[in-house]
Amino acid sequence: MTKDKWHGHIAIFAANILFGINIPIAKTLMPEWIDPVGLTFLRMSFGALAFWVVSLFTLNEKVSKKDLLILFFCAILGTTVNQLTFIEGLGMTSPIDAGLIVTMNPVMVMLISALVLKEPITSKKAGGVLIGACGALLIIWQSYTINQGHSGSLMGNLLCFISVVSYATYLVISKPIAQRYSPVTLMKWMFLFSTILMLPFSMQDVVNAKLFSEDTSLSALASLFYVVFFATFIAYLFIPIALKRIRPTTISMYNYAQPLVAATLAILMSQDTLTWDKPIAALLVFTGVYLVTQSKSRADLENEGNFTTKNKE
Repeated sequence: MTKDKWHGHIAIFAANILFGINIPIAKTLMPEWIDPVGLTFLRMSFGALAFWVVSLFTLNEKVSKKDLLILFFCAILGTTVNQLTFIEGLGMTSPIDAGLIVTMNPVMVMLISALVLKEPITSKKAGGVLIGACGALLIIWQSYTINQGHSGSLMGNLLCFISVVSYATYLVISKPIAQRYSPVTLMKWMFLFSTILMLPFSMQDVVNAKLFSEDTSLSALASLFYVVFFATFIAYLFIPIALKRIRPTTISMYNYAQPLVAATLAILMSQDTLTWDKPIAALLVFTGVYLVTQSKSRADLENEGNFTTKNKE
């Protein structure tokens, strides 16, 4: 593996660690301190402000009108629809059901990549996705068993599924444009578009939030800082860095690490205990990631002279 690809793996792994830590922290804010939609708007608006400020001190890249249109659709799919449908869906269904649906992300990315980018579905890639899913599902199933289960609503599950498809499509269509611009340039436009799109739906939630009243607390503000700075600005900065270097299917595989990160944090915070399933789940997840990284891409097969549009091996 080249040094450049290693940087891509480190970037997306770091992003998913930040996303995994964000799960319990964001839950401390919602709905007591702020509604989910309001918190999502704060993430988008802070991200837009932060990326535009950083862009003042980096290389100024001119983005063509055609690419701005692509970034607009990336904003719709990768942040606006993805975040809103997941948060609304999570409010209607159980965390267990939502977690099960999210594990479908690498499968969707693999299928969409095959359709759009003509990436082959190799046996290693399909096997890696399946093994990684088993690891994530093991963590989720144990949580379901311990908590004696709770079934979510059909509409909530449907919204979570829309979120998964939206994010998977974003990872695939943003791959080509990620090669042409810096991560800061990509994110400043995406977050600006997302902020504008979300403004009509969320301002009332922000204005009425207890988080910004006299009753606010230092711990709540500290949680907000983590959510908007680390889980938004830093984490989303890492995603295009990874997209520039590794395949969308490989990137999506690291989503399986989020339940492991959340479980590890819960153990460290004495909210959970280390049980037999967690090390096994970790082994399955990282075995799956390894297999996907070892699978051959379209470029690899073309270099070998073995690729046709019908080739799936």
